[in-house]
Amino acid sequence: MKLTGKKIAVLAEKFYEDLELWYPLLRFKEEGAQVAVVAPKLETYESKHGYPVKADLLSSAALAADFDAVIVPGGYAPDHMRRDPKMVAFLSDANKQGKLIAAICHGGWMLASADAARGKKMTGFFSIKDDLVNAGAIWLDAEVIVDQNLVTSRTPADLPAFCRAIIEKLAKS
Repeated sequence: MKLTGKKIAVLAEKFYEDLELWYPLLRFKEEGAQVAVVAPKLETYESKHGYPVKADLLSSAALAADFDAVIVPGGYAPDHMRRDPKMVAFLSDANKQGKLIAAICHGGWMLASADAARGKKMTGFFSIKDDLVNAGAIWLDAEVIVDQNLVTSRTPADLPAFCRAIIEKLAKS
């Protein structure tokens, strides 16, 4: 198990993209990581299609130093996540500490809000290209982009490459 001993935070909010939260969460558990769902409230959040996930840890109690990586799923959730100053601060702190940050689809919105996109090569869902470029990112259209501590992908179809890149990077750290 490549991720034994690693701690990973998966951010959650209402209307997350089902596969973009659950595929990494289960895949990283399968590799031996401890995975915690971090959200603004300790409640159950529904995906775009009504699938529930229960928060394990409040964003106000989450400390970046306690995690090796932070995963930001897409869907409409990142627009709700960035409304929580504690969640944005958690991601910003993780970036400042050089933690692995991985965002897929609309997850790049959180990287923009946490000032983690500036000067980094990134991808995401095509409709947020302007947001990422305006946040200082260098936009590329590829299934996965790894730049320093960031791993980004575009859509659920990119999840295999997204998770492989995260596992590879975490296994080396």
